[in-house]
Amino acid sequence: MEKIESFQVDHLRLKPGVYVSRKDAFGALVLTTFDLRFKEPNKEPVMDQPALHTIEHLCATFLRSNAEWSGKTVYFGPMGCRTGFYVILEGDYQSKDILPLLLEMYDWIEGFNDSIPGASAIECGNWREQNIDMAKWECRRYASIIRNAGRENLEYPK
Repeated sequence: MEKIESFQVDHLRLKPGVYVSRKDAFGALVLTTFDLRFKEPNKEPVMDQPALHTIEHLCATFLRSNAEWSGKTVYFGPMGCRTGFYVILEGDYQSKDILPLLLEMYDWIEGFNDSIPGASAIECGNWREQNIDMAKWECRRYASIIRNAGRENLEYPK
């Protein structure tokens, strides 16, 4: 079996940032998968599970409710290693193309003061495990990184 693309990225040199993980073409339709890397792998502590879970709920809600991006959002979810998230968008994009969207999303989270969407026993299989304060802290930290993103935060290390 071949090693999948994401396991071929040098995680010892990977910095927090926004990376194009892959592009999949289905005829004229292109799906772009982004690696939203919040943490420097193998160097920083990973995100705690309640914060990760809250970010997942908030970002998925924001993207699927956004007038411009809701119809282009295929998926938003956490990485198993808890160092970031994947977002899959319909379209052929580069990392810099979605920076304004991500910053708008994290600004929305920063100002969020309501019940966490989908955080009930009917809507979620682990609804009690949420942490809005840590989610906001993680998003604030990540937004400060991507707001000043350079090449090392937008292109996988070679």
